[in-house]
Amino acid sequence: MKHIFDFIVAFCALFALLPVVIVVALLIRIKLGSPILFTQERPGLNGKVFKMMKFRTMLDGKDNEGNLLPDELRMTRFGAFLRSTSLDELPGLLNVLKGDMSLVGPRPLLVQYLPLYNQEQARRHNVRPGITGWAQVNGRNAISWEEKFELDVWYVDNQSFLLDVKILFLTIKKVFVREGINESGHSTMSAFTGTKNLGENNE
Repeated sequence: MKHIFDFIVAFCALFALLPVVIVVALLIRIKLGSPILFTQERPGLNGKVFKMMKFRTMLDGKDNEGNLLPDELRMTRFGAFLRSTSLDELPGLLNVLKGDMSLVGPRPLLVQYLPLYNQEQARRHNVRPGITGWAQVNGRNAISWEEKFELDVWYVDNQSFLLDVKILFLTIKKVFVREGINESGHSTMSAFTGTKNLGENNE
């Protein structure tokens, strides 16, 4: 039932927001250039890797050695606006239609984080990743990685249709309030390097 609900809502949302999608895509092309979409491999259900889609929010600025500049130097005011309003997440609805993602679930993180999770944290992959989730409506990037993973695992153990509906409504509220968009002192969120002193599976 969750997958059917996800498909119907994602399809209706894409149809209703098509004018917004087109305008955002054109503005990205003008202000940030090509490509319009940012795609990246992320682990999904049971750690299976898929290509996640988002609207691009950063420039491709590089240093003299060809390495990408830090996020805070590549993030523009327009890109920050897309993130703060979650407009950059709209292409993720296509991932929902494909079945790679759900509307609600733990956010899909970087593939290189997979070996860094301890056994409890890794349970976040027991469900499909989501465009929004319990951690996103309870602090988003303003809380620590450990707190975020605890919330993700709590969702895995307590997921229900009513909880998903609650999270979707809370997400709409968070978008308007624009809370927890960035970690303090960072333009996005600092990299996860593993949880220390929790014992197993942190090597």
